[in-house]
Amino acid sequence: MSTSAQSGAGRTPSGSAPQRPRAERDEAAEANIAEAGLAEVRFLTVAEVAKVMRVSKMTVYRMVHSGDLPAVRVGRSFRVPEKAVHDYLRAAYIEAG
Repeated sequence: MSTSAQSGAGRTPSGSAPQRPRAERDEAAEANIAEAGLAEVRFLTVAEVAKVMRVSKMTVYRMVHSGDLPAVRVGRSFRVPEKAVHDYLRAAYIEAG
């Protein structure tokens, strides 16, 4: 792991979902991928994730480096499982009332 990824660990973007231990998130992401089979997993680019979440690409990169959002590194870029994005948003959802 690079030093820039380590330095971002522990930081939480304002208003993000409650934190689970990183190992638990990684295990859950791996279980989801293994369960679905890699052929059936749809991966999104950082730009696509930013568009879905209506945030900047930099915010997505911060979430990936902090471990809030699991991602796979492909060459010099990241790919995020679509299910991980939906799971994150579902966990972050709060009902106003």
